[in-house]
Amino acid sequence: MARSIKVLGTGCLMCQKLFDNTAEAMKHLGIDEELEMITNVNEIIAYGVTVTPALVINDMVWTSGDVPSANEIEEIFRKQEKIT
Repeated sequence: MARSIKVLGTGCLMCQKLFDNTAEAMKHLGIDEELEMITNVNEIIAYGVTVTPALVINDMVWTSGDVPSANEIEEIFRKQEKIT
């Protein structure tokens, strides 16, 4: 089952770092799916996110307003797999 994986943000340095950390975690876990950067403010607001950057997996917001490490993001992917 394909996952929808998105980083929401305005393109700031923190947003790019979250994108990079997520890509690193995906590579380490062997997740070969598209990682998308969403910069459109209306799309970001539609997720209920008021503080960026945010990590969204399968339309669920997992982080907002901080930049977890690649290791922390790996744990998020593991948790996400358990609930789907």
